[in-house]
Amino acid sequence: GKGMYEPIHGSAPDSAGMARANPLATILSLAMMFRHTFARPEVAERIERAVRSVLAKGLRTGDIAAAGDKVVGTRAMGEAVARAL
Repeated sequence: GKGMYEPIHGSAPDSAGMARANPLATILSLAMMFRHTFARPEVAERIERAVRSVLAKGLRTGDIAAAGDKVVGTRAMGEAVARAL
């Protein structure tokens, strides 16, 4: 199987250079690719677990932040997920 995996919101060009785009949908799209195209569910699970871990620590980009959450930018969110991997 072949597939196309992208976040439904697309590339968010209106947020380019502003550090406010949420990278989690893109990262989770990668997990879907590993699960469905490459038949590597263990890699997909590691990615999903890393995202859950970062969210459990209270890190959020501005679009999903609630009171008490630590708001971080695009790069910081992506780096937090990479470290959690």
